[in-house]
Amino acid sequence: MIVSDMTMNEFEQALATTRVAVLPVGSVEEHGSHLPLGTDTLQVWEVVRRAAERVPVLVCPPLPYGYCRSTRDHPGTLSIRPHTVRALVVDIGRELRRQGVLGLVIVSGHAGGIHMAALEEAAERLLEREPDLHVAVVCEYHWAREVGREGVVETPDDGHAGEIETSRVMAVAPHLVRGTSPEEYPRFERPFVARHKRRQWPGGVWGNPGAADPDKGRQLLEGCVERLVRLIRQMEARVRG
Repeated sequence: MIVSDMTMNEFEQALATTRVAVLPVGSVEEHGSHLPLGTDTLQVWEVVRRAAERVPVLVCPPLPYGYCRSTRDHPGTLSIRPHTVRALVVDIGRELRRQGVLGLVIVSGHAGGIHMAALEEAAERLLEREPDLHVAVVCEYHWAREVGREGVVETPDDGHAGEIETSRVMAVAPHLVRGTSPEEYPRFERPFVARHKRRQWPGGVWGNPGAADPDKGRQLLEGCVERLVRLIRQMEARVRG
């Protein structure tokens, strides 16, 4: 049940089947020289879409922007401020409740710490303003890392645009993968905050894209889909009381 593809009558009828909606959130962010700027949105949309084929749920159009801190110096990254992320999610959540939704699952494909905190703060505000609305916030990329640790991923410290994400995009949209970038890890000098972040992270890769494989990507995606299906069912149970 893709909300943007529905008519108003179809949306109204869908509420008789489920009162749970999923809001995917991505970003426009560099992912090395080999993956598209929309990688986070692409991944989360695929996970949400596949989950919706297995369990009834209203699927909202994805928010394609998020807050990107460490990658802002890299070409193509279009970051919005955390309070903008919060405001968008709160407004969408309140509109969904007004339309009859009682359970909202916010699923992010972008894993930035401040970005995720903004989504959690938005959820808190929704709980304050909508007493009968249930909200969950998850990062499906964190799920992918969990699956990767089960023997799927070889790179010990794999992260942004590395083995995990390259494998997943290979599985979903191989035509968007432009070879592989060199293995790389940021050289940020913690606890100092880098003024010129690209100097300490020139290629924008955290991990080893060269170890990526579409079969790994399919396993990672399946693991995320299974987790989201379970969460949607848990939310449905809460809504139904």
